[in-house]
This record gives sequence, structure tokens and C-alpha cells, in this order.
Amino acid sequence: MTAASPLFDAPGPRTRRIFAFANVAAVLVLAAGLGWVVWMLARNGHLSAAKWTPFLAGSTWVDYLLPGLLGTLGAAAISVVLAGVLGVVLGLGRLSENRWISGIAAAIVEFFRAVPVLLMMVFSYWLLVNYRLVPSNQLALTAVVISLTVYNGSVVAELVRSGITSLPRGQREAGLSIGLTHGQTVRTILLPQGVVAMLPALVSQLVVVVKDSALGYLIGYAELLRQAEYLATNFANYIPAVIVIAAVFILVNLAVSLLADRLALRLRSRTSGAMTTQVPGLVAADD
Repeated sequence: MTAASPLFDAPGPRTRRIFAFANVAAVLVLAAGLGWVVWMLARNGHLSAAKWTPFLAGSTWVDYLLPGLLGTLGAAAISVVLAGVLGVVLGLGRLSENRWISGIAAAIVEFFRAVPVLLMMVFSYWLLVNYRLVPSNQLALTAVVISLTVYNGSVVAELVRSGITSLPRGQREAGLSIGLTHGQTVRTILLPQGVVAMLPALVSQLVVVVKDSALGYLIGYAELLRQAEYLATNFANYIPAVIVIAAVFILVNLAVSLLADRLALRLRSRTSGAMTTQVPGLVAADD
């Protein structure tokens, strides 16, 4: 017999029938809406073979889509590395016992988490243009990387801080008991465990980075969306081009999400049922 949930009562037969009817109705409505969209696209000629034929040519992928995909993944990869470093620094700063350091780190994190990424891209771009800080052919890429780095670095900082503070208090106390300082305890004992604990969430943040890189389109960065626009202008097939790049984004983000799920399952299998945490040189039990 299944135990009742403390939050709500289990639905009865009548409620389950209502839920089933609502689910079927929702599926029918969605199917009808999708059918209407397909019909309208076909009616306006967007599904004709001539619109899709360019995607069967290798030159379309070599000249347009693959360079755009490489631009998207390149900006995302650079931003992920820099955001990881910045996130660790800010996360440790927020945990510092020095109030000035923790206050400054907290202000940086809260500020950049609140400012929209697009606004940061536009600001960074015009700042680089006005002061000529980088070569002209690197302006858009630099602005995209800076914006993605500071935003996602702030998010990573909160993930690192959450991962460390979620550990049992005995971990910190055990480190201090063997003569380590607060900073040494955080860096050598708490940080590795906190990063491992938050690794699935950190990997999932890659999806956000990949998607937000498309905002570089508005400042002229040659990422996937910008290249698709060039393709659509050349072949007059804007709707098919958008559908294709949407499918590419879905496949890339799905691959990243599957990686995050695998990491979560692996970590869960390694830590399930464990009541103590082993640290080199010491053993600390949960409080």
C-alpha cells in the first residue's frame, strides 16, 4: 500500500479521469496547433522542395552553417572556461571570512546576475569600439565572451557557494582540527567536494551558454543565427533556415543535457547510502 503524501491527498478515480481527459485534450489542441502551422507554411510555399534543396548541398554547410556552428561553440567554449575560473574565484570570495572580500564578491555576483546578457553585450561592444581595445575583427567575439563570462561566472559562483555550504559542518571542523586555516580548509577539502556535488548543475549551465551565444547576432558576431540569415538572404528560404538551425541548437543542447544526466546518475550511484565522507588524511562523520 502506498503511503499518502504529506503535501496533498492522492487523487481518486474521478480526479484521475479528469486528469486523463485534460491530458488528451491538451495533446489534441497542441496537435491541432501544429497542424495549422504546417498547413500555413505549406500554403505560403515554405515547405516546397525548392526551399529545402540548398540544405542537401555540401557547400551550404561548409560556407554557412558549419562556420556558424563553430562560431557558436567557440564562443561558448571560451566563455565556459573563463566563467569557471571566475565563478570559483567569486564563490570562494563570498565564503571569505574577510567582510570586505565577501562583500565585494557578493556585490559583483548580484550585479552581473541581474543585468541582462544582451545589455552587457551591447555595452561591452561599444566600450571596445570607443577605446579600440581589440582588433576590429575580434570586437564581436570579445564582447560576446566578456558578457557570457561575467554572467555565467556569477551563476557558477553561486553554484560553488551552494555546493560548499551544503557539505556537513564536520568537514570544515575536521580540517581546522588538523591545523589547516579557514582558507586552506575551503580550498583543499570543501571546494573539491562542493564542485563534485554541483557538477550536474554546472554542466547544465553549458546549455545556457550555448543558447545565449545566439545573442551575439545583434552585435554582428558570426554565430549560427547570423550565418543562417546570410543563407536565407542568398536562397530566399528564411523559414526553412530557421527550422534547421533550431534543430541544430536542439541537438547540441540535448547532447549537453544528456551529459549532465549521466553525471548526475553516476554521482548519485557513488554517493547513495553513504553516511560518511572520506578526505585524504582524515575521516569526518556527518553531524
